[in-house]
Amino acid sequence: MAAAKGVCLNHIARETPNVKRLAEFYQEILGFEMIESPKFAEFEVIWLRLPPLFSLHLIERNPESKLPEGPWSSTAPVADPKNLPRGHHVSFSVSNFDSFVQTLKEKGIQVFEKTQPDGKTKQAFFFDPDGNGLEVGSWEAPQQ
Repeated sequence: MAAAKGVCLNHIARETPNVKRLAEFYQEILGFEMIESPKFAEFEVIWLRLPPLFSLHLIERNPESKLPEGPWSSTAPVADPKNLPRGHHVSFSVSNFDSFVQTLKEKGIQVFEKTQPDGKTKQAFFFDPDGNGLEVGSWEAPQQ
């Protein structure tokens, strides 16, 4: 039996040198909405929500951080979505997979597409402007 009860995913945080640029990407590409964010004196944050419940917190990168800057999700020296490790990405479902992927390509976003052996499930892998791995799939979103 798990120690925690009533667990649900609250948010995912991404550190970035440019919170406004990353917020615009997630709003334009995936339809996130800006929500009220706390104001911190030391660093900038923007909080986004994908209705009904999923939140993404974009946090200004600590300039004193010893960690290297992205692309975090790629093991290759060039951010090629073919090299996106299978265990390091955030995934979304979309109901308009083909037109969504076409829009990514029109915006100059490099996409690696894959169709599962069932011939029905399609996946697209790509990176946000900071090199964070993203996946979009054609499967139906879970019902609430």
